[in-house]
Amino acid sequence: MSDIDVTSPLLLFPAISLLLLAYTNRFIVIAGLTRSLYEKYKETHDDSMYAQIEHLRLRIKLIRHKQLWGVIAFMLCCISMLCNMAEYQFVGGALFAASIVTLIISLIICFVEIYISGYALNVQLESLSKRG
Repeated sequence: MSDIDVTSPLLLFPAISLLLLAYTNRFIVIAGLTRSLYEKYKETHDDSMYAQIEHLRLRIKLIRHKQLWGVIAFMLCCISMLCNMAEYQFVGGALFAASIVTLIISLIICFVEIYISGYALNVQLESLSKRG
């Protein structure tokens, strides 16, 4: 960790910022979809819509966790830079490593959410093909 200086954590800034933006956009889209499905469900009481709403609820939960871990990664990265500027290189390096670990956790949750999203779409397409 002795090679990590104040500029090393700067490498994560653009990646984390873009990930948080992407996570927020996914959250906004899914929240809108959930609201519209909920309104349709109140009108029709279709069980398939209820199942879709439950999938969306799980995805919203996962997105919140992705955002949480992404924010933690960003904060650790900032604190790492402060430690490096104050010449606490060991602490700065450890915090930088922790920020990378939390970013990886966020990406793993992202993978799970994308997998669930694909699964939900396949279920919906299969039910459509069964009707036809």
